[in-house]
Amino acid sequence: MLKTLSASLLSLIAIFAVPASTLAETVMEKVSKTGVLSVGVRTDIVPFSYVNDKQELTGYSVELLEVIRQQLEEDLGRSVRLDYDTSENFSERIQKVIDKKLDLVCDTVFTWERDKYVDFSLGYGVSGIKVLVKKDSNITNPEALRGKRIGFIGNLIKERSIDTLSANITPVSIATLEEGLQAVETGKIDGFAFDSAILEGMRQTLASPDAYAVIPKEAYYNHGIACMVPQGDSRFLHTVNYAIVKMMDGYLTGDARYTEMVNRYFGKDGIVPIDPDRIRNFFEVIVITREQIPPSTTSPQK
Repeated sequence: MLKTLSASLLSLIAIFAVPASTLAETVMEKVSKTGVLSVGVRTDIVPFSYVNDKQELTGYSVELLEVIRQQLEEDLGRSVRLDYDTSENFSERIQKVIDKKLDLVCDTVFTWERDKYVDFSLGYGVSGIKVLVKKDSNITNPEALRGKRIGFIGNLIKERSIDTLSANITPVSIATLEEGLQAVETGKIDGFAFDSAILEGMRQTLASPDAYAVIPKEAYYNHGIACMVPQGDSRFLHTVNYAIVKMMDGYLTGDARYTEMVNRYFGKDGIVPIDPDRIRNFFEVIVITREQIPPSTTSPQK
């Protein structure tokens, strides 16, 4: 009797000794039961995720979410739908991933500080820090920024980028992307520093886009764009990474779906034109860390 009781107690102790994180439901388990993947998206960051003229949610990151959704369906053997959370506050979005209220948030800049609290996927894009200015301001290069009032969203721009610019400019704290764009339009500030791809995309949504420019030609700092997932959920992270590599591999091998997807936003006629060689080089670096790249895939995309 005593031996039986001791064994039972030991079993209970073993159960309660297991960390709570290992007992928590994984994203794959949740989606397998509910058929719903909760994703956080913005509706105003062209070309990553935005509402177009037809009032449709679209963008490079939004199309990538669809690739991930289809991969989940394949892995789980059931239908899966995306449940969009369009919260505009980044801090709120990252907290929801930490609290496992959101399963996935893309169009996010990787930082080591954020990586303490969430896990990041492979990078699926690259951008950098540039400055939106009025063309008639004659601000065309970094030297011309000297003494100018330049806006920053402090919690979204790396301190190194701010420090690099702050040596020559007067920094102005800006709360939101919309406030930054409006401040440039009204002349409250001389320029607005932010992600270059987003600035270029947003420039095209302004009433007079040709009256503005995104400078300089080379970004102050380059950074990767990736997806955030709850920390410690390796199976789901693997699925997300597999979908990203599948998209990149498809682009490199000329798969029409993926080349059209990338070119729609970053091709020569895309929203933010990028040199195809730069795209291919970036994709090859990412893919080769997970897959082999056949020699035939090195021909340039037209």
